[in-house]
Amino acid sequence: MSTPASQTAKQIGWRRLLPRTLFSRVTLIIVVGLAIAQLLTFAAIRYERGMALRELMMSGIERDIASSIAILDRLPAAERESWFGRLERRNYRFMQGGSVEGPEPASPTAREFAAALVNALHPFEVLKLAQATPGNDRLRIQVKLTDGSSVIVDARRVGMPVSNWVVWVLLVQLAVLAICAWFAVRLVTRPLARLAAAADELGPDLKARQLGEEGPTEVAHAARAFNAMQRRIAGYMAERVEILAAISHDLQTPITRMRLRTEMMDNERDQLKFRQDLDAMHALVREGVTYARTLHGATEPPCRIDADALLESMVADYEDSGQQVRLEGRIDGPIVTRPNALRRILMNLVDNALKFGSDVSVRVQVGADRLVVAVLDDGPGIPPEELEAVLKPFYRVEGSRNRSTGGTGLGLAIAHQLAMAMGAELRLQNRSEGGLEASLTLFKTSAA
Repeated sequence: MSTPASQTAKQIGWRRLLPRTLFSRVTLIIVVGLAIAQLLTFAAIRYERGMALRELMMSGIERDIASSIAILDRLPAAERESWFGRLERRNYRFMQGGSVEGPEPASPTAREFAAALVNALHPFEVLKLAQATPGNDRLRIQVKLTDGSSVIVDARRVGMPVSNWVVWVLLVQLAVLAICAWFAVRLVTRPLARLAAAADELGPDLKARQLGEEGPTEVAHAARAFNAMQRRIAGYMAERVEILAAISHDLQTPITRMRLRTEMMDNERDQLKFRQDLDAMHALVREGVTYARTLHGATEPPCRIDADALLESMVADYEDSGQQVRLEGRIDGPIVTRPNALRRILMNLVDNALKFGSDVSVRVQVGADRLVVAVLDDGPGIPPEELEAVLKPFYRVEGSRNRSTGGTGLGLAIAHQLAMAMGAELRLQNRSEGGLEASLTLFKTSAA
């Protein structure tokens, strides 16, 4: 008895045999459906033609054999054998002498054929009727003539002939139907493919290509709607970025004035508190401006760089500032990427790791079609349910990774935005031994 798990596994196994694309699936359904319909039509016509031919043969051959027996009965016995060749036809012939041996007809069609022949031969007596060879409808009938002699009739059913050109016509029909189905499905699925490609190209910079607004009415309407959606989203994003940049920029002036006034305060304790608050505000404003400018990372032209040199120089900069960062692994070859965006992403990840951990390393893994640069720390990690949320701007995990203020909540968001602009993937996961692993995956196809 099959279990639900085994049934699910069988369903998954069958689904793996299906084509992956909508184009292939719809084409397969149409072609197979039309082929089955054609074969059913051919089978029905062949069956009907066979029935008609059988009825015609059953009504004709019995009269022909009866007429031939009547002619032989009227001929002198010495002349009968000479007439056998004249009376012989494609589906029956006559023999003289001997006896009929063999089993009685077994199949329904053979029995029906035999009964029709016996009825047609009346009033001549049928001495013996047997099936000539097993597995077909060939019969041998021993008929007694009026002079007492007997004649053996060897009769067989003739199947429905099918000309070779009929099969070729069917194959040509199937080929024409397959080509028509291919064009029809292509007409439907090609706009969907263009729409999907345009949606994939719609990155954080919102500079996707415009779809052509031609073709059938439905296709043109969908293209116009998609282009309008792109323009609306681009407008909303530009407005949001401009507001954030303007606010962040305008806040720098009052912060500077407040810093100058703080220096004139007499109470050193209050002065220290005000300075700390101003430093926090200044850091927030600076990160806000940086986040507003993040989308410009996609406009940086890709170029071929020595990634090992970039990573080594970055690690050396941290060592010069007194912070220990290890570099594990090498790329051993140039890559095509946006170097400034890549450096900014890795610096944000390393800064975040140094803020919450003491043992930080940068690990490089080179694959056939991708390059993975992971930043690992030994900090407290992030709750699993918040691993996606920390990539949003101004989101901070105060309970698990805060040691002082928790930062501005923009470091990982900036890294995430730059990664999307580069066509890369940034993923966070907690390490089994403790700490966080932030891995940046650069796909060689998209990086190029």
